[in-house]
Amino acid sequence: MTVTTKTIEIKNPATGEIVDTISLQTEQDVKAAIERSEAGYRTWSKTTAEDRSKRLRTWYNLILEHKAELAALITAENGKPLKEAEGEVVYGAGYIEWYAEEAKRVYGRTVPASSTEKRIVVTRQAVGPVAAITPWNFPAAMITRKAAPALAAGCSFIIKPAPDTPLTAIRLVELGHEAGIPEDVLQVVNGDSVMIGKQFTESTIIQKVTFTGSTNVGKLLMKQSATTVKQVSMELGGHAPLIIDEDANLDLAVKQTVASKYRNAGQTCICANRLIVHEAIKDEFASKLAAEVKSLEVGIGTNPTTDIGPIINKNGFDKIVSQINDAKEKGASILVGGSFDQDEEKGTYFVHPTVLDGVTDEMTIMHEETFGPVAPITTFTSIDDAIAIANDTPFGLAAYYFTENYRRGLYIAENLDYGIIGWNDGGPSAVQAPFGGMKESGIGREGGPEGIEGYLETKYLSIGL
Repeated sequence: MTVTTKTIEIKNPATGEIVDTISLQTEQDVKAAIERSEAGYRTWSKTTAEDRSKRLRTWYNLILEHKAELAALITAENGKPLKEAEGEVVYGAGYIEWYAEEAKRVYGRTVPASSTEKRIVVTRQAVGPVAAITPWNFPAAMITRKAAPALAAGCSFIIKPAPDTPLTAIRLVELGHEAGIPEDVLQVVNGDSVMIGKQFTESTIIQKVTFTGSTNVGKLLMKQSATTVKQVSMELGGHAPLIIDEDANLDLAVKQTVASKYRNAGQTCICANRLIVHEAIKDEFASKLAAEVKSLEVGIGTNPTTDIGPIINKNGFDKIVSQINDAKEKGASILVGGSFDQDEEKGTYFVHPTVLDGVTDEMTIMHEETFGPVAPITTFTSIDDAIAIANDTPFGLAAYYFTENYRRGLYIAENLDYGIIGWNDGGPSAVQAPFGGMKESGIGREGGPEGIEGYLETKYLSIGL
């Protein structure tokens, strides 16, 4: 890869210390990478599925061998607790293991023809060179769950990681090359986000753009991709509701709410953003939740007792503080948390895990994704009211609910407009299951058998005899 004189410092968001300095690619560098991806695709797509499978399996093994190194890198550039970073490495590697097997299961079919003098054959082939733009909150897993199915299908793959967390992407790609995936087939580029995004979307070489991030950026990339009518898959914003019905197991609900809401300091796209609790059990639930949240420890990710790490940057911090202040001004009460630690000079920002009670619909936090460790509680009286509150958003990524009544549970599931739903489960993500949203939360699915579909084209062959 061409090295330029332009560099950027990567800082630890928990300490402000410089972790590393990386080179940035110019427009010419990115164009060259795209051209190499076309050459890589021509050879990689012609390899056997078994060969691709073996190389993916080797990549998976190498990632697990370097688990400690990768986890330390994630914690250093992202700030999340080391125990969470280790979990992400294993989770992310799981996608590579899964698609190493799925590479061998891309099947076609024969179709009965309408004439004895014809035969119809349907085959599947790789869509072509793929470009990915990935976020900072899961700098390993958001890459592997896109790269693994793409490579398994026979596509070449270029990654543009988030500018806050490029080091994990660089190391993952290095391990991919060690595993035998050619350098032209698996690449990483770093540089100006707007420039690289336009390069990807306007290129006639790139046949698919896959993106995880904000809905606004996703919409822009979709518009830009329309000029070349390329395929897109988008995992966009969320605003997940979490419904606690009056018959719920409250101890389980509290445990799972904490797991959903406060993982990665609430900086996840599927974390619970609105707690919708039946008024009959609200006080008991709120008390139990506040007690559990109060025990969470805030600090540097390398500290083994840390539960809540830093907010990634000032913009994210300011948004969280603004939502808390808005809720307070409009009548919400703070049951626990609501305090902040910031050092403008170092550029470090921490929000202590917070529970807000008495939240109402006019508060900003009920309508905008928080991306922070703040749990707002509102109430409902009938299950249809709870469903209406849950669906009152343009987003439809993940939703959760807790009830011991199977009839009501099925009713809730069938009426929530969300692509991922957890019933008595605050952590539904799994490599073997399809991940993705409805409405403005995205297009396409990642994970499971569905995850490879977006990287395949269908070709129909009619044979005259």
